[in-house]
Amino acid sequence: MSLLPRAFAWLFNRPYLLLALTFLFWAINIVLGRYVAGSIPPVALAQVRWAGASLIILPFAWPHLKRDWPAIRGSLAIMLLLAASGIGAYNTLAYYGLQYTEALNGLLMQSIAPLVIGVWSLILFRDRMTAPQITGVCLSLSGVVLIICRGDPMVLLHLTLNIGDIIMLLAISCYGFYSALLKKSPRIHYLSMLGFTIPAGATMILPFWIWEMASGKFMHATPLTFAVLAYVVVIPSVVAYMFFNRGVALIGPNRAGPFFHLLPVFGSIIAILFLGEQPRWYHGAGYALIIGGIALAQLSLSRIRAFGR
Repeated sequence: MSLLPRAFAWLFNRPYLLLALTFLFWAINIVLGRYVAGSIPPVALAQVRWAGASLIILPFAWPHLKRDWPAIRGSLAIMLLLAASGIGAYNTLAYYGLQYTEALNGLLMQSIAPLVIGVWSLILFRDRMTAPQITGVCLSLSGVVLIICRGDPMVLLHLTLNIGDIIMLLAISCYGFYSALLKKSPRIHYLSMLGFTIPAGATMILPFWIWEMASGKFMHATPLTFAVLAYVVVIPSVVAYMFFNRGVALIGPNRAGPFFHLLPVFGSIIAILFLGEQPRWYHGAGYALIIGGIALAQLSLSRIRAFGR
């Protein structure tokens, strides 16, 4: 086995590193998206993202899809629900909601994703979050709020909800459903999973893209637009979804959920490094709370009791 496949095999068995990289890629995606907010309509962005990702993944996934087709066909309803919720609905709704809500509101909405995943896991499979998981989510959520509010919790009193916030909540509910439902996905190759769900999700978005264009909304082609689309198609779509699916498969949706709180961590670090934002005390304090909460959420009650002996 050559060096590259060995390194990839090593990485694919490190769920915490996979999930951390996933949210780094998604944080970069959010930052880049701010630059093209007025240049690409939301449904067009979702359609181009997943249609492009389909063209990339299908040549690699095709041999695995043929081999795994009996398993996919036996779980076709589950696979279509995964494509609809995690690929089609979530991204389209999120891009659409961000057209109407403030960045502060959007980040706070994203931060409730671990709780939404826990609710869906309970509804679908009667999987209850453990006390360490609930405590860890609350601890890391407090770190998120500290960073977003820039150390002043009174900022929350001035937040107002609008239609964009409601759409973002629907988007996060869809992704929470997707994350929980991954538990019931068939045992197939990870490329088979992406090779089915990504093209299926892109196909589901297509009618809405046609409707958007019929409404007179078109993408403005610029070098910046194409550069952002190139990143969005490859890294947060193909690579990040591969990493996220594998991470959830290894540790489960409830333990993976708190990693959503890394979004503001990476987002603020990117802002400090590339956008000239100055590091403040609340960045360090928020990072500590988030990382501590994620670590706590990985512990079982038995391990906590063992530490106390």
